[in-house]
Amino acid sequence: ILAGSVEKEVGIEELMDLIAQSFPSPLQRKIVAKDPQENDVDVTPSADGPFLAQVFRSIVDPYVGQLTLFRVLSGTLRSDSEFYNVTTQSKERTGKIFFMCGKEQEQVPEVGPGDIAAMAKLKNTHFNDTIAAAGGRLQMPKIELPVSMVKLAILPKSRADEDKLGEGLNRLADEDPTFTHYRDPNTKEHVVRGMGDLQLEIFLDRMKRKYGVECETKTPKVAFKETIRRKAEAQGKHKKQSGGHGQYGDVHLRLAPNERGAGYQFVDSIVGGVVPKQYIPHVDKGAQDALAKGVIAGYPVVDVIVELFFGSYHDVDSSEMSFKIAASLAIQKVVKDASPCLLEPVMEIAVTVPEEFMGDITGDLNSRRGRILGMDAPAPGRQRIRAHVPEAEVLRYSADLRSMTGGRGTYELTFSHYDEVPENVAQQLVAEYEKQKAAGEL
Repeated sequence: ILAGSVEKEVGIEELMDLIAQSFPSPLQRKIVAKDPQENDVDVTPSADGPFLAQVFRSIVDPYVGQLTLFRVLSGTLRSDSEFYNVTTQSKERTGKIFFMCGKEQEQVPEVGPGDIAAMAKLKNTHFNDTIAAAGGRLQMPKIELPVSMVKLAILPKSRADEDKLGEGLNRLADEDPTFTHYRDPNTKEHVVRGMGDLQLEIFLDRMKRKYGVECETKTPKVAFKETIRRKAEAQGKHKKQSGGHGQYGDVHLRLAPNERGAGYQFVDSIVGGVVPKQYIPHVDKGAQDALAKGVIAGYPVVDVIVELFFGSYHDVDSSEMSFKIAASLAIQKVVKDASPCLLEPVMEIAVTVPEEFMGDITGDLNSRRGRILGMDAPAPGRQRIRAHVPEAEVLRYSADLRSMTGGRGTYELTFSHYDEVPENVAQQLVAEYEKQKAAGEL
């Protein structure tokens, strides 16, 4: 164990001396690449051999632009030459080659085995790409990154920040592949994901310093959904007279539960033309729009079969919009009569901790409405607990696990399925929706 301080420049030389004396030379490293048939091929790290390197990072420099960092595994690469990107199967000019010395770049004429160097302004070369000499066909195994578990919803502080937000996030994501961002189509929020709270805090601070973008963060919303438990039917009638042509649309819809995960299905059971054919697609569209807005708590209604089985029309006053509105009115009624309920996303969590924390972790997962699936021992002295737990209960699990295990626990989280929300939780969500509706916030 070496102690030191970067700020006070203490212990740096000792660390570098230890690396030089104790670490194996790059020439002693065993390198295994893959040929086009996915067979293992041993690569000899020789300066005279064919050039082979792997890109492991990108940095956006405010003066030079994008710098691509790579590790040379074999052969020699000279500046102002060219190389072949095996991953994208494209040629690219080398340009200038740099060694990175803190914030400074030291230009060098060539690099060989073991060297870590950078090139500027490459167009088609990115993280995890294998680069080689012309005609190279060997590819290095991909660098496997841990899955980012911590999520935050991000909001720009002003309109000016909103315009620059996407560009700033894209640049940060280019620099660190463990940082990702996306717009959640279900909750309409912009979400950032990272390895932990600290990483996200640092990234957002860099956004402010480097790109002048100020943001606020909050816990992301959970993508709840609504569905029904039994069949029901209702009439939706839209009739309006306001001088000249009026508006008239009349539909009778029957709603039935579809299989979980099967989505939306529309059935046309009209007989005798009581609803003309040209209006039926608009009944379908009106029903889909109403279901997407939700009925009991403002979440999309899913896994339903909508059947149009009767209706009426007016020769003059009926229109596409009239039938669309009529279908929407029918949906608002029929969902409430079909025993509606809320669904929540359930995640599969695998928590790996030292054995002494087993009781604390299982008890905590049970308190989060979790259901233990099983346990195993991935390594001596460590246990892995697998469980199903609602996403709403593990949004801030990273900080909680760290405090429970003194930072010695890890976890993986993957989406499993949607399940019915318990009645007491559903009542709270519906009450909150009604309160926001009454206050005019929706």
